[in-house]
Amino acid sequence: MQNDSIATEVVEACLLAGIREYVVCAGARNLSLIESLVSSEEAVVWSHFEERSAGFFALGRTMDSGEPCAVVTTSGTAVAELLPALVEAHYQRRPLVIISADRPQCYRGSGSPQAIEQVGIFSHYVEGVDDIEALGGEYFQEWSGRGTWQLNVCLEENAVSRPVGKLLGEPKLSRENFEVSSLVHFFENFWQGMVVCVGALEPEDREEVFGFLSEIRVPVIADPTSGLRELLGPLLVADPERLLKAYAPRLVLRIGEVPIGRFWRDLEDAQDVEVMSIARNGLPGLVRQSSVIRGEVGRILRGLGEVGELGDSLDMLKGCRRRWAQIDQLLEMYPDSEPGMVRTLSLYSSVAQSLYLGNSLPIREWGQFGQREYPVENIRANRGANGIDGQLSTWIGLTHGIEDAWCVLGDLTTLYDMSAPILLEECEAPGRVLVVINNGGGAIFSRLDRVGRMSSVTQSVVTNEHSFSFEAWAKLWGWDYQLHDSANDIEIEGRERPLVVEVRPDKQQTEAFWKAYGALEL
Repeated sequence: MQNDSIATEVVEACLLAGIREYVVCAGARNLSLIESLVSSEEAVVWSHFEERSAGFFALGRTMDSGEPCAVVTTSGTAVAELLPALVEAHYQRRPLVIISADRPQCYRGSGSPQAIEQVGIFSHYVEGVDDIEALGGEYFQEWSGRGTWQLNVCLEENAVSRPVGKLLGEPKLSRENFEVSSLVHFFENFWQGMVVCVGALEPEDREEVFGFLSEIRVPVIADPTSGLRELLGPLLVADPERLLKAYAPRLVLRIGEVPIGRFWRDLEDAQDVEVMSIARNGLPGLVRQSSVIRGEVGRILRGLGEVGELGDSLDMLKGCRRRWAQIDQLLEMYPDSEPGMVRTLSLYSSVAQSLYLGNSLPIREWGQFGQREYPVENIRANRGANGIDGQLSTWIGLTHGIEDAWCVLGDLTTLYDMSAPILLEECEAPGRVLVVINNGGGAIFSRLDRVGRMSSVTQSVVTNEHSFSFEAWAKLWGWDYQLHDSANDIEIEGRERPLVVEVRPDKQQTEAFWKAYGALEL
């Protein structure tokens, strides 16, 4: 049958496009694709039984390697499970590729078993779709090599394959052009007060960004995922939500991904503040009028040339020194509060080779209260769409081969991705530490004024209150386990088996901390 070698042709096309890694979720429909992949000497094949987790694992692999990674699924709802990971990859602009096996085109719209409309299922979250039913098709013609793509492969269930030859091309990358004249003009008004917000950066951009910030010496709000937070010393802004309102800078330059802080959302209403962004995905991160330059951050800054020192025209950094001292004092007063425990954990994790922070509270509190003395450059997160799904799977995929890799997640985030640890059976990385901050539900909602005015019953529904422990879950996967409900008792040492550290902050201390924090005077 002519159909017998379509699977092999697809796999060879993927290899020639530079796709080296594949995460396989097996089913009857995609068996010929799997056979072709396994026969290849160049393909790296991972396997998982759950598509949503597999998609995020593949996303982690692209974050680690910078190269495309493909997920291979069977037909039907298995394909739909990949949407969350594709959404995240789209907003991060990662080369995540979907190879979805499908029933022949004549089955579409029939309601036959395992037949859904797979072409177009991901809408604009993929750059395009190659719908393949016959040999000799065109592959990846419109793919940039930087974003997402879908290959939908129509196969008979009994289709077979032939071995794949030894071949592997270079990843396809389209070169992006940019213009920096608008950025040069932006700097002309620095005397009105300027702040730089640094979101997540690619590892290769960090040195260039740090050199730029050291040159212009303006106040900087640096997310943990910038990899620069602990390196900036006196340039680092404390408590940006309130300090920016108090000092009212007129210029905000964003470098990297959208910042995590509430201050960025507040810019929507601050129409008198001019905002300029330098971003890989080319998205402004705001609805209001602003400017954006799309491209590789380090390359854009190199194209800008020498700027010179602009300085802190509003004397904001003097107020920051006082604010940092106040925060440090509160953390000492309430060591078992959630912020206090985050400070303690940040000290232990500073010796790790990498750190992954989960949404929503961990990454925010790390930026506000984490230690600032010891550089931790390799900090990553999923911030494209700010969701809590697939975080554990992404971490495992991201840190394959990295020893002493740390991950800090909330309790609901961990519960959302409980099948992920099976992926560690294929990953090499001793000394892993997973910290679960267990505050009994979605504590971030309890800090919203609207939720605070709701009835106790409604609050329990909104925050998903629970009394779960993670000890049995750790045992299920053969992981070591520690429980800590006091910062003084925390002691974490590396070991061969993965370690789950469950941390339970003191609720009363947490409430007291936030009350005192809200009462701090500028």
